Amino acid sequence: MKLPHTPATAIALTILAATIALSAPARAQTYDPSYPVCLQVYQGFVDYYFECHYRTMAQCQASASGRPAQCVVNPYYAGRGKRQKRYQSY
Repeated sequence: MKLPHTPATAIALTILAATIALSAPARAQTYDPSYPVCLQVYQGFVDYYFECHYRTMAQCQASASGRPAQCVVNPYYAGRGKRQKRYQSY
């Protein structure tokens, strides 16, 4: 008994399996705008991720020590909130 559309079904299933197997997970926001320094950690030749939760470059460098990582300035750092001037009343 021959099933109808067998070659087309096999091709469609192959394409579907390849799409699922080769798709990379999407990463959300990489940089946290609350912190001025990020640690870029290398996981492979071209694979890396960012940890943006450092207030100073020295703090980041201490965490990067002994790891395949480097510290970078966060290009999306929002900065501190605006300071309001205090007026002294006389």
